[in-house]
Amino acid sequence: MSDINTLPKLAIRPVGGAIGAKIANIYLTPDLDDASVQAVEAALSEHKVLFFRGQHHLDDATQEAFAARLGKPVPHPTVPVRDGSSYLLELDSSRGGRANAWHTDVTFVAAYPKASILRAVVSPDAGGDTVWANTAAAYEALPEPLKLLANSLRAIHTNAYDYAATRSNVREADVARHREVFASTVYETEHPVVRVHPVTGERHLLLGQFVKSFVDLSSSDSRRLLELFQEHVTRLENTVRWRWQAGDVAIWDNRATQHYAVNDYGDRHRVMRRVTLEGDVPVGADGRPSRPLSPPAAAVAAE
Repeated sequence: MSDINTLPKLAIRPVGGAIGAKIANIYLTPDLDDASVQAVEAALSEHKVLFFRGQHHLDDATQEAFAARLGKPVPHPTVPVRDGSSYLLELDSSRGGRANAWHTDVTFVAAYPKASILRAVVSPDAGGDTVWANTAAAYEALPEPLKLLANSLRAIHTNAYDYAATRSNVREADVARHREVFASTVYETEHPVVRVHPVTGERHLLLGQFVKSFVDLSSSDSRRLLELFQEHVTRLENTVRWRWQAGDVAIWDNRATQHYAVNDYGDRHRVMRRVTLEGDVPVGADGRPSRPLSPPAAAVAAE
């Protein structure tokens, strides 16, 4: 990779004080030159989430092809891809696509995605924003005793969580879809609560809605601890909120963030399409990697 000082100068404007930047005057295409791709990657490491307005030229195929410039696209482990695509996941509000809970994508598997590329296809005229949180800033702001505790903890993540318990005004059809599609195969993975980022070396809190419990702690103690640490992650000082327009693209470092799609738009239609990129197995502050619990690692490798 080129030295950062030799990369093209992107028109970067920070959106939040701790996370997020808007990049202007660039078109995300599969033919983007290597230096510009590297400059986008460098900006992503620094700002955690990047926003691009006016990417109306992208369709499903070119979104997938552009994503491949940043890494290896991978499908969701349980949710079927959009018809005619290889990796694209569609989030359609008319079909229950409302991910309104704080999470990092797909942490119920060991090597969860390193990044996501999300494109707005249909945006409501009001509402439907997405909020991201900087999990490194959250860790750094912890009091020292809580840092030491977090460094020592490991958590079990699963896709077989109580969907209705994390949301209000839940439709029975959405609960059924979660059980029959999202949790059609149950995954459980043990992760360190503090992950060391493989590129920046920063320490991040690895938590979110997929956490089932902490290793060697009761469910009640786990619930209280999760609430405590999550409150630090989602402090407003650590977040950035984006008002979508059709044609917008957001790229985020999934190893460095949590996000929340705000479900405040009622019956208005919202359609988003996402490509995720293959990640690596996290390593904790103590040097121990994550490990899959269910299905066994051999079964996952054979799929």
